[in-house]
Amino acid sequence: MVIDQQELELSAQILRAIAHPLRMRILSFIDGHKSINVNKIYTSLGLEQSITSQHLRILRNAGLVRTERDGKFVKYSIDYSRMRTAGGAVQQFLSIEMGAQSAA
Repeated sequence: MVIDQQELELSAQILRAIAHPLRMRILSFIDGHKSINVNKIYTSLGLEQSITSQHLRILRNAGLVRTERDGKFVKYSIDYSRMRTAGGAVQQFLSIEMGAQSAA
């Protein structure tokens, strides 16, 4: 079985993006609201606007959150299909590695 290197690199980018406790809190908060604007995110979580925006940019660049303009607000939602893709690539890699270790 061949590992899709591009998919694995995408998964690594996603894992790096979520490997921060604050980004996990932000993702969890967005998940609980399905779609929410940045003002409510930083206000509800007690964060500075600039810090929240930095972390949302990382999540957006990794493709974990989508944005939608609603008037003067930008709403964020989670891209669950992107997360599933990353999870699938990691599982594929681990199953290949575990199989190789068993055969050795």
